[in-house]
Amino acid sequence: MNTRLLLLCSIVSAGMAADLPYVGKWKPNLAKSDFGQTFMTLESLPGGEWQSTAFGITYKFKMDGKDYSDSLGGAVAWKAIDASTWEMVAKANGKVTETDTFKLGADGKTLTDNAKQMKAGGGSIESTTVYERVSGGPALAGKWKTKKVSGASGILEMTASGSGGLIFKDLDMGMSCDAKLDGKDYPCQGPLMPPGFTVAMQSAARSLDVTVKKDGKPFFKATYTVSADGKSMTETGSTASGSDQFKIVLDRI
Repeated sequence: MNTRLLLLCSIVSAGMAADLPYVGKWKPNLAKSDFGQTFMTLESLPGGEWQSTAFGITYKFKMDGKDYSDSLGGAVAWKAIDASTWEMVAKANGKVTETDTFKLGADGKTLTDNAKQMKAGGGSIESTTVYERVSGGPALAGKWKTKKVSGASGILEMTASGSGGLIFKDLDMGMSCDAKLDGKDYPCQGPLMPPGFTVAMQSAARSLDVTVKKDGKPFFKATYTVSADGKSMTETGSTASGSDQFKIVLDRI
């Protein structure tokens, strides 16, 4: 699961940048985070086709190992390894960004996703997501609810930029966003992400409201709040429709 697509904040003036609580490096603390209201639905359709819906993203594919559009400008390739194991490879800009291996539990009630997210500079970040079945079946088909996320996580960095701006970087994905706090959309780019993502932001003393868009359409929204001691920051967010909700706690490093 990737819940770190965009995490942005901005400033009112360059003279305040050094005092802003958001500036610095942050690392998600998965043990303290809550993904319990995020879901993944996999539907088996006629003609050997499948449909995946997760975090507001819907696309169709076949279990043939071929690339299919992920509806975000990237591609996904699914294949069955055996009767209880499936592999999904995601790509952006022609490069592999993530490989996921899904394993069905013996009772058919749990699904474990071992994910390997590629770093822009080489290497990978590995994490595990355990889902529990909400409905549907058999095997992979059904609606799945996130039960637990564990493993490694990437590093986020925020630095002041010019007058009233801030640069956000995902150091592992190689993603960078340079934005101002004026309610306008600003682009994010990187070698491992599709084009067309933008952010618009509004800020208070210790919190920041962010709306992420893809090709001009709202994608997800979040509020980031820095703790009183400045040692942690909490992201409370959801898809644009509100169908999936999450809380990510980040520790300052």
